[in-house]
Amino acid sequence: MNGEKGKVCVTGASGFLASWLVKRLLLAGYHVIGTVRDPGNERKLAHLWKLEGAKERLQLVRAELLEEGSFDEAIIGCQGVFHTASPVMKPSFDPEASEKAAWEFCNENKIDLVTVLPTFVIGPCLPPDLCSTASDVLGLLKGETKQFQWHGRMGYVHIDDVALCHILVYENEAANGRYLCNSTVMDNNELASFLSLRYPSLSVPKRFEEDGRPYYEFNTSKIKSLGFNFRPIEDMFDDCIESLVEQGHLPPLQRGHQRLRASPIAI
Repeated sequence: MNGEKGKVCVTGASGFLASWLVKRLLLAGYHVIGTVRDPGNERKLAHLWKLEGAKERLQLVRAELLEEGSFDEAIIGCQGVFHTASPVMKPSFDPEASEKAAWEFCNENKIDLVTVLPTFVIGPCLPPDLCSTASDVLGLLKGETKQFQWHGRMGYVHIDDVALCHILVYENEAANGRYLCNSTVMDNNELASFLSLRYPSLSVPKRFEEDGRPYYEFNTSKIKSLGFNFRPIEDMFDDCIESLVEQGHLPPLQRGHQRLRASPIAI
């Protein structure tokens, strides 16, 4: 662990990404104030209290996103806020509009805002219940195509890299604006071929219907200019599947059908 650092707040601390952010912040030596809906929910929060440094430097407090002023106590005295909490999304929810409103508010109130924009996040799930993202991945590994079919070509990034990117831009005083957080972009059929080859004992779909979506890549030179290197897609799914097996969501990979070590995919 590094030397102790300042105090920061992580909103929605029990979530998929936020849990990893809390983990990385504690390992880096920060004091973390995490906001949750119910600090007394031992089952939902047990994974946070098991993190290294949690007993010494983690405090969980109640805050409700739709209650004005409920975050005031948590934020007072913090040098930074990692805002990951999100309300239940309705069909009309527009994340771009929400981000625009955040920029306008911060500009008007002279708040230093930096945003990290991850693509589809892959990796181990620390909370006891799988979020929708992790559930979609589990379905894919069991042979379901419904959720991934409409994704088409998509970017992928390791959840630990997303957490580390947040901390990197927070600690770098020169960081500003928006940072795309992505490792690999693949078509669905490329993904299916990769997974089938690497994990032959899993019931991964062999192919998806062609969706006609255009080819594209993401320019991540801005975050890489700060010295960040993303993990390859092999690491994302190796870590994700290992976690799903440990949690009982997937059977152990059959002996003789372990994941295959292959060279990273060229992109």
